[in-house]
Amino acid sequence: GILPRVFERGLCVMACFIVTVGLTLGFRPKQHMEFTFILPAASTECFYQTTSRNSSMEIEYQVIAGSGLHVGFALISPTGHRVISEFRNSDGIHTVDAAEDGDYRLCFDNSFSKLSEKMVFFEVIINSRSHVGGDGDEWVNTVVSDSVVEYKLEEIRTRMDTVYWHLEKSHQVQTVLRAFEARDRYLLEDNLWSVSFWSCINLMVMLTVAVTQIYTLRRLFDHTKRVCT
Repeated sequence: GILPRVFERGLCVMACFIVTVGLTLGFRPKQHMEFTFILPAASTECFYQTTSRNSSMEIEYQVIAGSGLHVGFALISPTGHRVISEFRNSDGIHTVDAAEDGDYRLCFDNSFSKLSEKMVFFEVIINSRSHVGGDGDEWVNTVVSDSVVEYKLEEIRTRMDTVYWHLEKSHQVQTVLRAFEARDRYLLEDNLWSVSFWSCINLMVMLTVAVTQIYTLRRLFDHTKRVCT
């Protein structure tokens, strides 16, 4: 009858909608990068991130291990302009609106430390404004051609984009928390080693003083007086 056909058509359209949305989210380009590396003593390491003009770049870094837990950081634009410049920081969070296309340079400086290497964690998140709208238009045009206006596709698209960025933000927060945990664990292990070392030194000093005192007291009473008759 008419009702089964309408029902079947609705199921087909809904299936098409779900598949299209799944493909849209699944093939969304990766805009997140994180990396942990060893920064040798008295050296500088630079990394490059390609960014377009209509994007914002979130950068977060943290020194996980190393003497002092300090490094210098600089963000340099494709034309050589220093967008951010910091000296001897243990961590930092920055959001930069890209003013030009090209490769931005992220440099970490440990030249002031001549002996100690550092372990540094950093992540970069690129938020492309044009990218969010472009993907949505593709699947909206595909589904609207099937005359499914009643499903409020624009609202669904907006909510999907919101959920996507919330998931990305949650992943970023979890990564930062793992970096904090790694740095705290390093500090605890370093403090434990220092406490254990100086405790052993103090114990040895106390034992040496005790043995010296006992030996001195015994020497005082070991002398026998000879009586001449």
